[in-house]
Amino acid sequence: MGDLNRFMTSKNKTTRKDRILRSLARLLETSPGARITTASLASHVGVSEAALYRHFPSKTKMFDDLITFIEETLFSRISRVLKEEQSASTRCYKILTLILTFCEKNPGLTRLLTGDVLAGETESLRNRVSRFYDRIESQLKQVLREAQIKENLRPTASPAAVANLLLASIEGRLSQFVRSEFKKSPLENWGTQWDFLSKNLLLPFEPN
Repeated sequence: MGDLNRFMTSKNKTTRKDRILRSLARLLETSPGARITTASLASHVGVSEAALYRHFPSKTKMFDDLITFIEETLFSRISRVLKEEQSASTRCYKILTLILTFCEKNPGLTRLLTGDVLAGETESLRNRVSRFYDRIESQLKQVLREAQIKENLRPTASPAAVANLLLASIEGRLSQFVRSEFKKSPLENWGTQWDFLSKNLLLPFEPN
């Protein structure tokens, strides 16, 4: 389970709640396109549905905790990138590559980020995923705005428009990954495409 598995096993003690969440993520990965029920999850974990509800009041709460894990993992790493890198192009590339790499390692969690598994679930979950992407877009926008001042760079469109395009490029890759039932890597040809994007979206100011 990639990052999720390492996170769970790195704790001093793996709890039943952790095992349930890990099993849920695994089900999302091994059952692409399928709707996950509490009955199927309980069977996968090897407990009764009543036992599941002793740890989580609802399936919504399970999904909510997985989204929290995604956010905590990615935004902590994004903060590290912003501290270690100064170039806007490098910052944007590493932020986007972080997301794509995380999703490649955690296919089941990618179904949450694309909304594939949220059909019929509560609006609050869909709103949480929307806020996740809003935070990513805001971060990219801030990086691009700073670059105008610190690096004398001129986005070919407004920072907001460029940030939105960059975000759309990775959302599309994640959708393709899920649609292919995890056969098409979200990182396929990413380096080549990034070279094209960066050369055409971030240009130095030219003196008049």
